[in-house]
Amino acid sequence: MLRAAETIQRTDTGRQRRGNEDSSYARAPVFVIADGMGGAQAGEVASQIAVEAFAHGLPERGTGEERLSLVVQRANREIYERAQAERERAGMGTTLTAAYIDGDHVAIAHVGDSRAYLLRDGELTRLTEDHSLVEELLRGGKLTEQEALEHPQRSIITRALGPEPIVEVDTWSYPLRPGDVVMLCSDGLTSMIPEQQVQAALVEATSLQAAADRLIDEANEAGGRDNITVVLFRVEDVDVAPLDQPTMISSGAGLRASTVEDGGSGTAGGPATATATRPDERPRLARTQGWVQPGRRQRHFGRLGKAVAGLLALAAVVFLVGGGGYIATRQLYFLGTNGQGIVTVYRGLPYVLPFGIPLYETYYVSGVPAATIPPTYRAHLLNHDLRSQSKAQDLINDVELGKITG
Repeated sequence: MLRAAETIQRTDTGRQRRGNEDSSYARAPVFVIADGMGGAQAGEVASQIAVEAFAHGLPERGTGEERLSLVVQRANREIYERAQAERERAGMGTTLTAAYIDGDHVAIAHVGDSRAYLLRDGELTRLTEDHSLVEELLRGGKLTEQEALEHPQRSIITRALGPEPIVEVDTWSYPLRPGDVVMLCSDGLTSMIPEQQVQAALVEATSLQAAADRLIDEANEAGGRDNITVVLFRVEDVDVAPLDQPTMISSGAGLRASTVEDGGSGTAGGPATATATRPDERPRLARTQGWVQPGRRQRHFGRLGKAVAGLLALAAVVFLVGGGGYIATRQLYFLGTNGQGIVTVYRGLPYVLPFGIPLYETYYVSGVPAATIPPTYRAHLLNHDLRSQSKAQDLINDVELGKITG
């Protein structure tokens, strides 16, 4: 299994533009770049909508390519609807290139002329094909590489998010190796300097930060006609230690992940705790009187007990829905793992009512398997302690950036 060991994102307005319509997102294992188009800052709005669609994680079901494509389609629909509803946004759109580390592969979703590259053993390989007029002429043998760089219609793209309610998304998956570097970039880089120069900058740089700085500097030195954005990440191998059987709070049947709006592909697996190897490490849920796990009700829980539990459940629902308790629970978060063993942030309370009604919902699905976290830290992190939104975000950031030592 591979993970991002180092991540860098940099953007620059360039030398000939007043504003920056590029947007990017880099939160392992998802990386996105978008280059907006349209007047009156509409391009900036479109690219921001595109990257924000990825901010809450990917759907939990499907292949890496399918999950990326679903988010792209959702972003496209939102941009299209905004453009139709707001006159000042009419005609806005954006390119988009997204990458997702999926085990030992990288899945790519691509629309437009931003690009993804792979650097391996000093060799640079382009992973995407531009959806542009110049690229089509180049593929048809009607232009040379040098002519393409200076073609007066090099900025015309043939596919983008926003112009139509449905967009055609190209997807691919490529095998990765430890040490590989993946780069996403807007055409403000590749329209200014050739790929050989990009390769040299990546190979000769002492760090990803130095590489990103050099690439932007060289694009500006070549004229800087457009906004320039670069996202770089290097992958490393992760030794995965097997987990003991996790204790599940809920099977999650019927729980719909907040990151999926349609397609029926967002059913969460339900949060699971860290490994419980000693009695004092077991999740609090399993020891909390009255709140028991589905399928593990006490045998002495007879008819009277069920009736009492039903009344308690009804009272709890009335309180949460009709009173201030519901509002309060919307401000509480806890960390666990979903049905695929991925570290997940949940909003609400880590309990399930006797009739299988969860008091939580999926808030954010990271890309980090719980098995990759040191056991001592894992038990502390995934113990379902209630936290504020900012604290939960800080913890998940540390997990995704690898800032944990046990």
